[in-house]
Amino acid sequence: MQFPTELIPGRLVKRYKRFFADVELADGQVVTAHCANTGAMTGIKEPGLPVWLSRSDNPKRKLKFTWELVEAEGTLIGALPNLANALAEEAVNAGVITELAGYDSLRREVKYGENSRIDLLLESEGRPPCWVEVKNVHWQRGPGIAEFPDGVTARGAKHLVELAAQVASGERAVQLFIVQRSDCEVLRPAEDIDPVYARTLRESAAAGVEVLAYACEVTEKSVTITRPMRVEL
Repeated sequence: MQFPTELIPGRLVKRYKRFFADVELADGQVVTAHCANTGAMTGIKEPGLPVWLSRSDNPKRKLKFTWELVEAEGTLIGALPNLANALAEEAVNAGVITELAGYDSLRREVKYGENSRIDLLLESEGRPPCWVEVKNVHWQRGPGIAEFPDGVTARGAKHLVELAAQVASGERAVQLFIVQRSDCEVLRPAEDIDPVYARTLRESAAAGVEVLAYACEVTEKSVTITRPMRVEL
């Protein structure tokens, strides 16, 4: 996925109130950027880290800048979790995620479960529907090891239970982790951060939910899903 405009480099001053980040640009100017990542952002919110911003000329926007990328531990990382759904759709359509290839249609945000919406629903005549929940991952703990989540996510556990219910009804369900960095080989649940989620992930996998993880190549021009990763539950 290409960024529509050239990104602007800077250094993070601070992230605060969940939605705001002050960034010092190369000329010394400090601007406030929209932070579309409402999570803990463990490991990627430390003051002084190199970051990249996009700029919008939309007159209706209160904040002209959006925080897009961050460099930590020597690698570029996608800072926007919502981008993971679009990346997944792009990769499925391009046949990059081979486990999800061969379906005739793809729909997003389809209602299912208990007041939930699935990220991707893949369908073909003569095949069971495939329900795909997408989670964004940015956190590395230990060389080459990506972990999720970096904060407690009751909503994430709820989604796993709903995916297992789809499998029980005779359909296919997939938990897909999109790791927006290129330096990890393994995806693991962060059991010490959220033991309920880790346990539910293992239980849903035992019930037939497929657990996939894919890494991304991140540059100042684009973010692209490139390769599968090993999953250790």
